[in-house]
Amino acid sequence: MIARRLLIALSPFAVALASCGNAATGEKGAGATPAAAGDQAPFKIDAVASFEEPWAMAVDAGTGTIFVTERKGAIRFHTPDGRLGEVTGIPTVDYGGQGGLGDFVFAPGQTGTTLDRRTVYLSWAEAGSGDTRGAAVGRADLVCEAPTQCSLNNLKVIWRQTPKVTGRGHYSHRLAFSPDGRYLFVASGDRQKMTPAQDLGTTLGKIVRLLPDGTPAPGNPFADKPAPTNEIWSYGHRNILGLAFDPEGRLWDLEHGPAGGDELNLVKPAANYGWPLVSDGDHYDGRPIPRNSTRPDLARPAITWNPVIAPGDFIFYTGNMFPAWKGQALITGLVATGLVRVSIRGDKAQEEARYPLSNRIREIRQGEDGAIWLLEDGESPESGRLLRLTAAR
Repeated sequence: MIARRLLIALSPFAVALASCGNAATGEKGAGATPAAAGDQAPFKIDAVASFEEPWAMAVDAGTGTIFVTERKGAIRFHTPDGRLGEVTGIPTVDYGGQGGLGDFVFAPGQTGTTLDRRTVYLSWAEAGSGDTRGAAVGRADLVCEAPTQCSLNNLKVIWRQTPKVTGRGHYSHRLAFSPDGRYLFVASGDRQKMTPAQDLGTTLGKIVRLLPDGTPAPGNPFADKPAPTNEIWSYGHRNILGLAFDPEGRLWDLEHGPAGGDELNLVKPAANYGWPLVSDGDHYDGRPIPRNSTRPDLARPAITWNPVIAPGDFIFYTGNMFPAWKGQALITGLVATGLVRVSIRGDKAQEEARYPLSNRIREIRQGEDGAIWLLEDGESPESGRLLRLTAAR
């Protein structure tokens, strides 16, 4: 555990240095304000633990214990009293490129004050035949026999990307339950194959809506079609790294664009979000892609970034510790290292501020007390820390 406290004070000079230190920090959206009002950021930071290649985290609502996935295939947890524990029974993951162990979420409605048994969902990259692979989602019982020892029991795969393909990128595999707990939404990336995102006969480049047991949800837009089309909620997606519901109960996704064109989308059933037909970025080899504005028949992003911010994940903040941020999206940045704060107005979004930090930020969650938890994106303990942000005043 890292015991020292970091108090970040961002003067305008410090912000300038942070931007110069990374040539591709991205640019603010229209109307954005400086990275921090006044001479000091509105938060202080405690670095409380370290992990190796962390990718996702989940905060247990009943106990405040934080579970962290590590891409090579481990789950460890941090208890409120500062202890680190580990989880056994992890499935075999196909580690490499962007693949490995992915998301981790608790089934809704579990608020017991003793962490002895929970139902959890997790995602990972799974090997197939002939050098293929794809994302898988499983459900398990999390059983904790001791304060620092838990295990995944009765793990069952409930969903797989279809089809498995070659390559090791764009799994996406973010998970989100609907606010009423009835449906599980899964982000399924295009696996860097592009055109399957427009093919309703695959789940690549899609968001799917399932029942908690992994079966297609009744009432899906293509529910009368054979599998896997009956799983699809929306399509035309590229690489979804964030999936979250806003305070109004609306689903949003956060996607990596190609060379430019990261985007935040309000996700609607049966909507086509355009990839690879349109984008506000271009191909990596410089070939242009028609812009979103050229296709009014396709769903438009709420906001795009060019240059990219390379988002890791996001939340809609609902706590009281930072009251001015309520209802806004807080986005982690891998290229724009730190936090990007975005306000929502109807179906549009506007960047409000950036808060540069010293390392790439992969993951974000909100604690029960309104504090903000961040995971750095790094392979070493020095650059894979768990950070707690609290109000500076």
